[in-house]
Amino acid sequence: MSAAMGGYVALTAGSAWAKTELTFWSWRQEDKAFYQDIIKKFEAKEPEISVKFETYAPENYQTILSTALAAGRGPDVIQVRAYGNLETIATPGYLLALDQQNAPELANFPAPALAAETLRADGKVYAVPFAMQAQLVVYNKKIFKDAGLNPPKTWDELLAVAQALKAKNISPFGNGTATAWQNETIVGGLLSSMLGKQFEEDIVTGKANFTDPRFVNALAKLKDISQYFSPNFTGVDYPSSQQLFVAGRAAMFAGGSYEVANFKNQNPMLDLGVFPAPVLKAGDQAIIATYYDGGYAVNAKSEKKDAALKFVRFLATPEYGTAFTNTLKNLSPIKGIKIEDAITQDVAKLAENSMSYLMLVRFRYQEPSGSVLLQSNIQKMLAGQQTPEQAAAEINKGIATYYKPFQK
Repeated sequence: MSAAMGGYVALTAGSAWAKTELTFWSWRQEDKAFYQDIIKKFEAKEPEISVKFETYAPENYQTILSTALAAGRGPDVIQVRAYGNLETIATPGYLLALDQQNAPELANFPAPALAAETLRADGKVYAVPFAMQAQLVVYNKKIFKDAGLNPPKTWDELLAVAQALKAKNISPFGNGTATAWQNETIVGGLLSSMLGKQFEEDIVTGKANFTDPRFVNALAKLKDISQYFSPNFTGVDYPSSQQLFVAGRAAMFAGGSYEVANFKNQNPMLDLGVFPAPVLKAGDQAIIATYYDGGYAVNAKSEKKDAALKFVRFLATPEYGTAFTNTLKNLSPIKGIKIEDAITQDVAKLAENSMSYLMLVRFRYQEPSGSVLLQSNIQKMLAGQQTPEQAAAEINKGIATYYKPFQK
């Protein structure tokens, strides 16, 4: 085999080939054991390639990655985020474009998953998607059973469940609002059914904006239910809210499907279930908010592109997607995966009726991002510093600075 053909170099005549070592960067520190196991499986299939997995703190990852790529360095394989965050590193040309020729496994993904990893400017895909996440409500089945309660389907039922739990000195929700981004997950987890697909369509087409009564009224409902969040919730950060739920001191947690594995890892005794955001009135369609979490990309400056592509293509197979889903309890978007976990099966079923996790999917491409606007104004509203009308107006005002449909 020549260097030109495979990029592998013979040390001496008759000796073993030198391995091509790939570097693979990620922010998913909590998934390190899984990736190390997956790498072993890949290396068994491709013995001429080794992969070194490195993780960085999520809050610093994008900066560290962008700095390395701008200097012409960085890893061979990159775990990238989606939507607007993808564009910040795809636009300067740091990533290798993927297509049916160099990555035929792209055919294993639904169009919305590929769209999340597509640069809008050129329409090219730059990463193999890795997860679909859903915003919903996780609940403690034992607490509900002991209290004689069922998962609520309507908003009035949710209020009744919360009141019943509080009467038993159980915190209905573990959620706090001190960590800004949690305010966005709470909106997705609790208000999606109330907002609905038609609202999203009206926002995207410019028929409505965020001062729409549907949005304002949903925020008012969120303000009402916040009295059942964790005690002194405005000062409770994300880790503290998780611990309240993990310890069995809260019955529900409005957030992402990704929380389930995390909760179970911390307390394997938990018996958990999930339900979608309650509908406003019986008969309405319950929906959840979904988004694609990121993907695996090849560094355009890598000198080991062939090997890097082999690894990325492996990360796009049903074999990988099945292992990812069943080990991490995160839903892989790869077609043909086999889901073993009951809760993940429930999430997959709920995802059949979904809207976008709106601000991330639609309004995180420009500044001020819809996510930052939503997070900060919901935080203020739930702290009693704004009315729902004022919060909605501020969110709309920020997005209108660049979103032409809102400038009419």
